[in-house]
This record gives sequence, C-alpha cells and structure tokens, in this order.
Amino acid sequence: MLNLKQLDVIGLDIGSSSVKIISMNRDNAGYIVKAAGYAEIAADSENNFDTVSDEKVMARIIDAINKCFATAKLRAKQKIKTNLAVCGVSGPEVAVRDFAFPRLPDEEIESAINLEADVLCPFNAGQASIDYQIISDNDDSTKGFIVAATKSLLASKKQLADKAGLKCVLMDVDGLALLNCFNNLAEDCDREASAILNVGSENTTLAIMNKDGWPFIHDTSSSGNDIIIQILNENEISKEVLYSILFNNEEDVPFDLASSLEKASDRLISSVSNALRFYAAQEKSVPLRKIYICGGFAIARGFIELLSRRLGTEVILWNPFSNIRCDASQGCKEILTKQGHALAVAAGLAMRSI
Repeated sequence: MLNLKQLDVIGLDIGSSSVKIISMNRDNAGYIVKAAGYAEIAADSENNFDTVSDEKVMARIIDAINKCFATAKLRAKQKIKTNLAVCGVSGPEVAVRDFAFPRLPDEEIESAINLEADVLCPFNAGQASIDYQIISDNDDSTKGFIVAATKSLLASKKQLADKAGLKCVLMDVDGLALLNCFNNLAEDCDREASAILNVGSENTTLAIMNKDGWPFIHDTSSSGNDIIIQILNENEISKEVLYSILFNNEEDVPFDLASSLEKASDRLISSVSNALRFYAAQEKSVPLRKIYICGGFAIARGFIELLSRRLGTEVILWNPFSNIRCDASQGCKEILTKQGHALAVAAGLAMRSI
C-alpha cells in the first residue's frame, strides 16, 4: 500500500451458536469501544444440536452475521466506517507449537519451519496454512512458535464473512487473540501468572503466556454444549427450563443441579486439568495464581465455583470491557456489561491492526 496509514478493522468472532462483533480504537489513554454487536445463530426448529445440511447452517450463520453487523452499526450511530474484518479460528484443525533451531540465516528459516510443521502438526501440514513468529534470535539459536490451520477451516470462515458482505483481511487464532486482549488490559502482576479459559458452545480454549512471551494454547472439543446435552439427557426437563436455571437464576430447580453439573463437566475439567499439568511440566512455565474464565458458558450457575474447587486455583469471571471505555449508545454499553464475557475473543481480534 502506498498510503501507509493504519486501516480500521472490526473483530468478527463467528462461533457455533452466536456471532460477536467489536470495533475499537486506541488513544494515549487506552482502548475505546466504538461499536459492539451480539447475535444468536438461529437453531434448528426441532433441536439446537441436530446435524443439518451445510447449506442451512451457512445460511443461518450468514443471517446472524448480517444482524450482528447491522445492530452494531445502528448502536454505534453509524460510526463503523469499514467492512474489513479480522476473524479467528480454533479447535482440532488449529495448532500452536513452539520451536527452537540452531542459529539459522533468515533465508533458511521458512524451509526449516515447514519441515518442523510436518512433525508438530496433528493434521496433514500439506493441507494447512502455516505462519510463525520469531521470539528470540541470537548467536546460539532461533526460537519462536508455529501456527497452523487447515485450509478448509480458513476458507470456510472467509466464505462466511464474504457472503455477509464483510471482507476478511486477517485470520487469527482465538487463543492468541485472548492473550493479546488480556496482555493489553491486565495489570503487570497478572500477565505472567494467569491463564485464560474460554468456554464456548463448541470448543474450550486454554491460553497462557509463558516466560518471555511464549504462548501456550490448548483447544479441546469439550464445551458448554456437551455439558448442556448431558444434563438434559439425565434429567426430565426441557432445554428452555435448563437455560433458565443455568443463566437466569431460576429458583425452582427440579433436580440436584450441583451434582448433575459436576458430572456433566467432568470431561471438560479433566481435559483442562491435563493441559495445566502438561503446561506446568514445561521449562518456560510459571506457577499460576488465577484462571480468568470467559465465553458463553462462563456465567452458568455454579460453574465458576465448581472449576475453582476441582482445579485447585482461583477462577474469576473475566469481562475485558470492565477496563475499556465505550464511546457508543446505551444499547452498546448494555451488551458489553451483560455479554462482555462472551466478547473477549472479538475484542482481541479487534486489537489487531493492518
């Protein structure tokens, strides 16, 4: 680009059950939210979790993106002047791994990265897009981390944005977006002693910043939907009643919620516990004092208390917008207050620049 000014972008987080949009700027005093949007993806008329055709799913997601973007613009009083979006990916088709090579000249790094990716990627590296970040490069070694994602996953996210009239100009990893958001907002004492746990509908992401800027990212398919399905299968209640109990503090609970929630959450908690043990065994790890939890399932009734007890670490609900100014309508501020815990990835994506 001949004109080297920074381009405005929006953070577009396309989940499995909802779409989130954040637009923000930064000045000398910090970040300012210019617009925020949240829209549920319409569920199948029979069952939210049924498998339906790709065309129907895509149409519902595109409709949700359109609604989210339109309401965000409306609440921002048309302050969104761009359709350039940064999207994120996560799950089993994404991998973040570190590497350490003997000192390499610049022209040899990329070929070494590609060879390393063949070994480190849990999927076929030939069918993936690969990028990397050098963290240290001295006389002894070249160190950094590799990011890989399947081309099909990247293409599907880009296609969804394009069909909704937005242009995906940058693709990020949800775990890195979470760390980017947290590191831009957290106090210095928290940055190297805290983990971020994003519990969504389809995936759960654990993100930790190691010593000297090394990221540790772990995705698991255990999710909020899995917990909800198991509770529904074991108790004779409707999905609407369960949602009211978990998220609206419905007082009439016709079953043992604490026991049922713990049993349904066991697989997710075991996966997170194993990831934390693996992290702790690494040379670059630091003792964790807190786990900040976000994502759509984070506010489920009794969930934070359950995690704190089972993981043996203080778990705190994280709403990144409690430390960010908002220059938009009251409706936008209400979204950030009520749904801010679910918008952390979108905020991290919006913090990227071009």
